Amino acid sequence: MLFQDRKDAGIRLADALEKYAGEDAVVFALPRGGVELGAEIAKRLNVPLDLVLTKKIGHPANPEYAICAVAEEGDPICNPVEVRRVDPDWLQKEVDSVRAELMRRREHYLGGAKRHPVAGKIAIIVDDGIATGLTMMAAIEEMKKRQAKKIVVAIPVTPSDTAEKLLEKADDLVALDIDRYYRGAVGAYYRDFRQVSDKEVINLLKSSIS
Repeated sequence: MLFQDRKDAGIRLADALEKYAGEDAVVFALPRGGVELGAEIAKRLNVPLDLVLTKKIGHPANPEYAICAVAEEGDPICNPVEVRRVDPDWLQKEVDSVRAELMRRREHYLGGAKRHPVAGKIAIIVDDGIATGLTMMAAIEEMKKRQAKKIVVAIPVTPSDTAEKLLEKADDLVALDIDRYYRGAVGAYYRDFRQVSDKEVINLLKSSIS
């Protein structure tokens, strides 16, 4: 499957999520790439749009190699093999540092706006695609921590093995393309996969349902 751009992917995902129209739900987008899709879905379902912020922690010897992913509140999601090999004090400091950075990002994107409550509601978590799924797993844990009634992962594309892992953690997975022969990068499934700017994220959030 090939998407024209993130707006096209968001419209198609919104169609696939029609069963949640009229439900007590909140769309949570992973910035920056997931926000344009989340805006389309929130508009179609007539529900609020918010952010779920996550960030990876790189290995101390190779920062590009992620060993954990952290959200604002949920427990870190880590590669257990790699975590056993690093200093636990170092890891805790990294988790604390990442959480502080996520707080800064929320302020940057949303100012003083309060987070939408999700306890007892349906949380629809949206991104523009998934590879390993580490940050999405952290987002799922965040929604569990915040006592969502049901957690739905909505994505245009995911590798089939990652889809299986997501279904073990979430209540529902809505994916347009579950690819057994993953092309190696999310951008390979888009004609236009330009980077989304912070300004675009802020504007999309301002124009969405409050």
